[in-house]
Formats: sequence, C-alpha cells, structure tokens
Amino acid sequence: MIEVPAPDAAAAAAAAARQGRLVKPPGALGRLETLAVWAAGVQGRCPPRPFRRVRAVVFAGDHGVARTGVSAYPPDVTAQMVATFVAGGAAVNVLARHVGATVRVLDLAVDGETPAPVAAYKVRRGSGRIDVEDALTLAQAERALTAGRAVADEEVDGGADLLVPGDMGIGNTTPAGALVAVLAARDPSAVTGRGTGLDDARLARKVAAVREAARRGHGALRDGGPVALLAAIGGADVAAMTGFLVQAAVRRTPVVLDGVVSGAAALVAAALAPGAVAWWVAGHRSTEPAHAAALDRLGLVPVLDLRLRLGEGTGALLAVPLLQAAVVTLAEMATFDEAGVRSGG
Repeated sequence: MIEVPAPDAAAAAAAAARQGRLVKPPGALGRLETLAVWAAGVQGRCPPRPFRRVRAVVFAGDHGVARTGVSAYPPDVTAQMVATFVAGGAAVNVLARHVGATVRVLDLAVDGETPAPVAAYKVRRGSGRIDVEDALTLAQAERALTAGRAVADEEVDGGADLLVPGDMGIGNTTPAGALVAVLAARDPSAVTGRGTGLDDARLARKVAAVREAARRGHGALRDGGPVALLAAIGGADVAAMTGFLVQAAVRRTPVVLDGVVSGAAALVAAALAPGAVAWWVAGHRSTEPAHAAALDRLGLVPVLDLRLRLGEGTGALLAVPLLQAAVVTLAEMATFDEAGVRSGG
C-alpha cells in the first residue's frame, strides 16, 4: 500500500464553522458548501484560495479490443485526435481555455507516431486485446504507473494547484468497464454502455468482451494485486492515469475526476493508495453505467450530471467554475457579525 497524507482536518473544520456564520440560512448554498469545505481541507487553509493553476493532462492510448468492433469509430481515430489536441482544436482545449486551464497530451500507447514531447513516456504501440490476452506485461504496467507518477510530479513542481485527468483512446470504455466490473463487484452486463453510440449488435460484442476481460481480471487481481490487474485488462494509458492519481494525492494536490476512464483508474488507485480518494472530487457523472458504479464504490457524488460521454477531461473542466464559486463564496461573503445582520436560531 502507498501511504497518502490526509487533508487538513482543522482547516476543513474551520471552513465548516465559517459556513455557519455566513449571511445565509444553514446549508442554503447546498453542494457549494461541502465543496468549499473540501477545498479548505486539501489546501490546508481557511478560507481557501481560488484555484489559479488548473492543469489538464490527457492520457492517450490504443486498445487491441477496439479491433473487435466495440466502438463506433475505427482505431486510427486515436492518433488523429491526439493531433487535434496538439493543435488546440478539441473540446478539451476549448473548455480549458474557457476556464483558464492548460492542456497537456501524452501518448502512452497510441498505435502510431506522435510528436516527441507527446511521446516522451510512450510504453508501447497499442495495448493487447484484453478479452483474450493481457493488455501489458507486468513490467510495462509498472513502467506506465511510474510514468504517471512522474507526470504528476512535473505538474505539481510546475505550480499546478488543481489537476484534471483526461483520456483519449478508441475502445477505452471497454477496459474501463472491465476494471469496474472487477473492482466494484458488478456484473459486466450492468456496467457496459454504448460508449461512442453503439447499435445493439456492437453493444452485445462489447458486453461479451467486458465479460471475458473481467473473468481474466479477477484471476489477475487475486494472484498479483492491482498492478497485475492493470497489466491484464487495463492498458498503458489507464495505468499511467492511475499513477497520476496516486501521486497527486501523495503530493497533496487535489484532482477533479472526469468520466468513466478516470473513474476506473481511480478505483485502481484507491486499491493501491486507499487514502487517495480524499483528494479527489467527481466532476460529473457520464452516461456510461460503469461510471456510476465506480463513483458509488468510491463514495463520490458528482458535481454535474449533463449526460456527457466525451471524455478528454471535458466534464471535469466544466465543474471547475463551480469549485471556484464554492471557494469565493466561503472566502468573500460577510458573516452575520460583519454585516450587522441578526442570525437565526
């Protein structure tokens, strides 16, 4: 198990107490109040500061299972989308600019050539077909985990105060569903969704692939633990995201989780470092049933539910302004005493 420090309980308690003194009925700001208390705890100060340096990191990789027809898009779209990220034209780029965040894209297992900075941590070209073979060797899984931890260190050392993990990989909701089926103890049919918009025939193929992968994953987890599980049915991109989430918590840096892939990676990260979940907030709930199952197992309530299913970090970025609103209301609203307003009670 990896040791993770706990958020600052005293700062969180002070934030909760301050909420009770602000010029409003108790609980009147709803979820903004609990988000502000979380922000105070992870920042270790009350009132918390607005998040100024939000960094989104998109982990990209291809998956062999995509060749079996579990996605509505062909596998070569992954490399094409990576190029779009680099050019700044994807949804994650647009939303990042809107909320004042930066975007970094990393190729962990794209089955094609990508620019040198993007491929700095590349583990392999494509991951194995998880319904019949391992996604990675154990050494490759460990290498990807280490890469993700290194990336988190780079972002924190570069000044990041809030991190957003994004994903890009045709077919990646299949390994995500399989990981959730194993770690959340759900039947594969209950956690397999239509992803990019599958018809019934392709959905049936996807359910079968998730079922076979989950069967293999149970044995890997039993015999070798979370890293062996990633090697068997994850992928280099998912493993790197897992390491990223673990190390963010080790470095006392909060994270806004995105969709189903980050939810699956978070389940593995929580198995490796159980205290890490306290450093995360769920930005949204996607339409993939595996995502709801992952959040339920993690005990996280999503900030938004907009029926999103894009990935990339988009849903998490959309939640950032609400986090900022939570922080500034706690920090800048007057208390009853300051405003000369008579409190209830």
